[in-house]
Amino acid sequence: MDLKINKSQELKQKPDQDNLGFGTIFTDHMFIMDYKKGKGWHDARIVPYGPFTVSPATTVFHYAQAIFEGLKAYKNPENEIQLFRADENFRRMNRSARRMCIPEFDEDFVLESLKTLIDIDRKWVPSKEGTSLYIRPAVIATDEYIGIKASDNYRLFIIMSPVGAYYPEGFDPVKIWVTKDYVRSVPGGVGEAKTAGNYAASLYASEKAVSEGYTQVLWLDGVEKRYIEEVGSMNIFFVIDNEIITPKLTGSILPGITRDSVIKMAEKEGYTVKQEKISIDYILKAGEENRLQEVFGSGTAAVISPVGEIAYEDKKVVVGDGKTGTLSAKFFSLLTDIQYGRQADPFKWIIKV
Repeated sequence: MDLKINKSQELKQKPDQDNLGFGTIFTDHMFIMDYKKGKGWHDARIVPYGPFTVSPATTVFHYAQAIFEGLKAYKNPENEIQLFRADENFRRMNRSARRMCIPEFDEDFVLESLKTLIDIDRKWVPSKEGTSLYIRPAVIATDEYIGIKASDNYRLFIIMSPVGAYYPEGFDPVKIWVTKDYVRSVPGGVGEAKTAGNYAASLYASEKAVSEGYTQVLWLDGVEKRYIEEVGSMNIFFVIDNEIITPKLTGSILPGITRDSVIKMAEKEGYTVKQEKISIDYILKAGEENRLQEVFGSGTAAVISPVGEIAYEDKKVVVGDGKTGTLSAKFFSLLTDIQYGRQADPFKWIIKV
């Protein structure tokens, strides 16, 4: 398939790198590719960033057949642009596509198209410490049809946004709220797919958490409501008695690429990471006995996010005196050094643009 390029004639003013925020400013161009049953994926193009015109009957509005990904591009000390494990993002996106009855796409072609898109908008990649270019690929169902069935037509698109820190706390510890009144996924559901409905289902509890003074929700399993799964925007790790533990993937947890990166880095550093079922009661008990040394989340947006407090029902556990832990800081440094090209990449995760 050929990639058509239509460059914008009116380029936008670049934002101040000191006030980027997250996900509110978008670059000059975007990638689009369409699918039609019987024809396959076609008409790949890079065009000026702008709105789509679609029918009010478009399937995605009514039945939420949509998937997406999140990844980043970084500037290294030589002013080169590099992606972090982008091939894994597109591989996971195709896994989500299979689960949501969306046709798979050519991962290599879309990755090369993304590299071209970044190259065209390369002046949008920020260079200040802690900033990056956030990349959002998505696929939506585009049938003009009111009826519950898998769509015959789809649109894949990629938009990009220069960003700063995801959480307002930056790298300072966040506070998380545990709920057993609401669940985000159950075995046999779509929890391991990065699909839009999962995030819509999380909003009510997330708003409640914020109203209580917490940054995010820590979800429990949807059956027994006692085993820890993940935080709304990241996977979760615990350090108890000098051991690193993270919930095992059971089909209802998103298999995070940053999660996998932390596990591989930890093992290379000589740590053992246990992947097992972890009950909230076990975590609270460890906290009460001063055995809970650290808690941190991992995800593309936040990278590594230390957790300073966990609240569950009438109990609160302060982790590590509410300060950033040693391993949280270590993994943040190891990971960002690779992402920003400050250190060699022993895992071959970096893809140059």
